[in-house]
Amino acid sequence: MKHLLIAWHSRTGAAEQMARALARGAGQAAQQLELAARLRVALRPAQSVQPGDLLAADGYLFCAPENLAGLSGEMKECFDRCYYGVLDRIQGRPYALAISAGTDGAGAARQAERICTGWRLRAVAPALIERNGAQTPEAILAPKTVPADALARCEELGGLLAATLLAGEE
Repeated sequence: MKHLLIAWHSRTGAAEQMARALARGAGQAAQQLELAARLRVALRPAQSVQPGDLLAADGYLFCAPENLAGLSGEMKECFDRCYYGVLDRIQGRPYALAISAGTDGAGAARQAERICTGWRLRAVAPALIERNGAQTPEAILAPKTVPADALARCEELGGLLAATLLAGEE
């Protein structure tokens, strides 16, 4: 049995929709490979993730919004809370990032990538950054609906992580 942890944080609903699409894609890939019984996907809000959750997982998808050119505080807190408890214990495991952003997203991706590099995780794809174009305070704070094409890219990324974990399980 392989365990995939999807840790997410969302302020406006966009990153949560993306995280759910990541999970959907992972499940679909496992079904297509006829290995659904060999994959357990845990979709966990960042505030509830503990070091034991990371230790129990074989791979990770981290999904969060960019806030003020960096990771959202809740996702950063998740990394801070778990960092030393898993350091030198999860190296080599696969991971990917999905970032919800207004017009950039690179700062949050860079910040998360540095943390994952410190853990010596193995990126399976470049960070997926989905931009919604919000620039005014009202648009930034408004609830979001992620377009279908963006959710499809999230499903593909979730599928890639699942396939990576399940490689050799046949």
